[in-house]
Amino acid sequence: MENEKLVKKTEQKSEEPPEPNFEEPPSTKLCLKEIPSSTQEVRHPIASIEALAKYLPLNEQVKIALKQVIKSYQMLITPYYLSLIKDVMDPHDPIRRQCVPSLEEIRENEHETMDPLAEEKTSVTPFLVHRYPDRALLLVTGRCFMYCRHCTRKRLWKAKNAEPSLREIDQALRYVKDKPQIREIIVSGGDPLTLHSERLDYILSAIRQIKSVEVMRIGTRTPVVNPQRIDAMLCRILEKYENLWINVQFNHPAEVTPQAAEACRKLQRCGIPLSNQAVLLKGVNDNPDVMKQLMQKLQAIRVRPYYLYQCDPVVGANHFRTSVYQGIEIIEKLRGHTSGMCIPTFVVDGTEGKGKIPLGPNYLISLAKDQVTLRNYKNEVIQYYNPQG
Repeated sequence: MENEKLVKKTEQKSEEPPEPNFEEPPSTKLCLKEIPSSTQEVRHPIASIEALAKYLPLNEQVKIALKQVIKSYQMLITPYYLSLIKDVMDPHDPIRRQCVPSLEEIRENEHETMDPLAEEKTSVTPFLVHRYPDRALLLVTGRCFMYCRHCTRKRLWKAKNAEPSLREIDQALRYVKDKPQIREIIVSGGDPLTLHSERLDYILSAIRQIKSVEVMRIGTRTPVVNPQRIDAMLCRILEKYENLWINVQFNHPAEVTPQAAEACRKLQRCGIPLSNQAVLLKGVNDNPDVMKQLMQKLQAIRVRPYYLYQCDPVVGANHFRTSVYQGIEIIEKLRGHTSGMCIPTFVVDGTEGKGKIPLGPNYLISLAKDQVTLRNYKNEVIQYYNPQG
């Protein structure tokens, strides 16, 4: 590639990630030599149990137990997100459940695996997963502003898990360039918005140069856990990409705060459509009323409810998993009781890389040549003439 010499200079640096850089550079002009691998906009993230105990009432026994948990699965919480906990005395608070470690995480289940979606097995190059015919997943970082306890990629939570090098990103994009059937790239991680703005710009620019790629999509939880990151400089970079979409992950109505709404508005003013991919989580949103509130709040801030995921069987998340039937029941209790625009598609992501499988209530009772028997959201049965095509 044209930037090979610059890439070589960048790659001569240590593969160890640098110390967090809190400041944006003074210029948005791209210079690979100066692009650090990551940035941390949160100045004082909560990463230890002792730090957490300053905010939550944890006795010594609990602290000892939680320290054992984070030896396996790191903890990182933004002060902003922790402030959303309504009652610090309530261990079942839905915000707390998503961010604070639990002993249940180290009670492993025989049905759990570290990589339930077989992303490593279906990676065609390091950090590039090509599972569906027309789209591919590019994992640009293993870092997040917050480590959600239900995360399907807990395997990436290593203390010194570096981002892919620019050389590895170029290798992945060469594969994409050679596969013209790939028309969409999902940029994910970790959370891509933890990257330094200029590094993110470089990656998006490199993707845009591939003529066969028509759509770019970023998956991020930043507006939910660290809305302050959506600043003017980031917006100036993102608004350059007219084919860019962003998927966020709001899981509970308490997350739709004025700050989160403003972060979403900033992205929308850049012309970027926003969709939401919620995860069905026991004790968080496994209730039709809570889910309806969430979806209606998202509609009110112009974030489209897109998917509701069954929680993946990843090691350490069994305590979040509900029955599949519960997800179907929630969708049934939304249909007809709120706008169709507020109803996401409930999906199970098939293990071993089998892909997303949409599930929903069955409204078709019987099918005949000239007539179908249907039921509506009130459970009323109706006959409907079936025209012959």
